[in-house]
Amino acid sequence: MQGLTAELIKGLWYVAAPGRDLKPGKTLAKTLVGEPVLMGRSKTGEVFAIRDVCPHRGIPLRYGQFDGETVQCCYHGWRFDQTGTCVEIPSLREGQQMDLGKIRCGSYPCVERQGMIWIFFPRAGETPAEAGYPEPPLMPDFDVATGPRFHIMLPFHCSMDHAAFGLMDPTHAAYVHTSWWFKKGAKKLRPKEKHFAPSELGWSMVRHELPPQNIAYKILGTPVTTEISYMLPGLRIENIRGSKYQATGLTAITPVNEGETEVHQFFWVSAGWMSAFKPIFEHLMRTFLDQDRVVVIQQREGLIHKPNLMLINDADTQARWWMRVKDTFVKAQADGKPFENPIQPMTLRWRS
Repeated sequence: MQGLTAELIKGLWYVAAPGRDLKPGKTLAKTLVGEPVLMGRSKTGEVFAIRDVCPHRGIPLRYGQFDGETVQCCYHGWRFDQTGTCVEIPSLREGQQMDLGKIRCGSYPCVERQGMIWIFFPRAGETPAEAGYPEPPLMPDFDVATGPRFHIMLPFHCSMDHAAFGLMDPTHAAYVHTSWWFKKGAKKLRPKEKHFAPSELGWSMVRHELPPQNIAYKILGTPVTTEISYMLPGLRIENIRGSKYQATGLTAITPVNEGETEVHQFFWVSAGWMSAFKPIFEHLMRTFLDQDRVVVIQQREGLIHKPNLMLINDADTQARWWMRVKDTFVKAQADGKPFENPIQPMTLRWRS
């Protein structure tokens, strides 16, 4: 956590893009988790992801053509199906037999759930089932076919570790998120005490009732309770339940490489009327997330000088947990053993 880069975690599902960004018959190229990825959606609506490198001469396949079924390389016309297998080499003549099935650009397990495209990045060629994670996590209170009402994404010029620390930092809001509609100044710090427990691939802030000063949540109907979970590879899931409506927010960290990160924010809300305010809500979400983006860019100016960073109890305990869970997961993979969650139930106290 000290430096500008972070070890990438593989063997897990990552959010690659919102489903709405990928239209039928179109492709979308990205570098994710250090891998060149070309996502596509077939004419019939299925999503897929292949490695964005032609095995013939190495040119990215994104420069070629997609006919809704196969991707054709722009250089020599080699054509690949949605599993990354070569199905045509136009230059071959009679008698020049090749087993095209052995020619592959590579592919990634890819699924669409709840309006999000997830990609599994294997560590050593394993399938999601072999890794123990056959499906990406589902957002609570919403079915598999229900997409988010709101979504934004901002690129963060920082490692996934430093982006993750911002997800779980309970004391920066009064100093970073200072919009007139959220907080203004840090004069009214209140004592906080929250209970935490281990959960799948991470930990959770145990469900509790929100205090009356959280006025915005009252539109869900009082009383309002929330549970916040943090899990590998970089997910923050907040499930909010009111007497009238439910809402779930997902902040998903997807590293581009060791030092660059994409941060997505999604919100599902059971109140359909809120869709009318989508431009306003997404503007507020973008403003809020951009404040986090700016501060990590500023932080980078100091990290360049390799300072010895300090973490204090209890405000920074979750940052310690992140590194402990990540290190334990990576070691378990290297040792070929099941992951055992190192987090124990604990009550943390701070002022914010």
